[in-house]
Amino acid sequence: MESWQAVVVVPMYNEAAVVGDVVAGLREHFSHVVCVDDGSRDGSAAAARAAGGIVLTHRVNLGQGAALQTGFDYVLSRTSATHAVTFDADGQYRIEDALAMLSVATETGVDILLGSRNLGRTEGQPIARRVLMAAALRYSRRTTGLALTDTHNGLRVLNRRALAAMDLRHRGMAHASEIESRIGAASLTWQEHPVTMLYSDYSRSKGQSNLNAFNIVYDLTAARMRASA
Repeated sequence: MESWQAVVVVPMYNEAAVVGDVVAGLREHFSHVVCVDDGSRDGSAAAARAAGGIVLTHRVNLGQGAALQTGFDYVLSRTSATHAVTFDADGQYRIEDALAMLSVATETGVDILLGSRNLGRTEGQPIARRVLMAAALRYSRRTTGLALTDTHNGLRVLNRRALAAMDLRHRGMAHASEIESRIGAASLTWQEHPVTMLYSDYSRSKGQSNLNAFNIVYDLTAARMRASA
């Protein structure tokens, strides 16, 4: 598959230390890398541009869900790409996994392909985070009805049908569960694909706190209560 047929969407917030290397690596394989700068104050935008990325800017920090939605809207309205690849700015994912997933999505025609560390492997994941993600997975299975093996994995491939079905309202990290809910609501076809997740000292320091994970559950529960009211 030619790289111009896919756009990589990279949400970023204060990732100047690493995003240049991430974008440069992606640009070796993808001609179109869009970085959504979500109110960074550390020069992330300049680093991403210098590495060859297109930068869209939020003046204030709105959260990763909002950054992804901005990227999805860009792909639909400004390009003819058949797919979008979501890729985190902190270096936790491998580009070879993104390429493999893009190939599978193209060959199978599946609407959305979700990365799964539990089908693949993790390196350096803290035990507390592993326990927390297992609890989040159980919650996601109950609330979305999807038999997932992983949740809150930022490596995904979406075709245009899936992109059009996304209308992310949870601007924080709860967007990942919202994406999974949209799969069922829009009757999208989906698969999981094994990926490797790499936890470095940097990514661990930038990762979600345990308290934020409970905030995710609170946001999702509150939204479900509002919808049923």
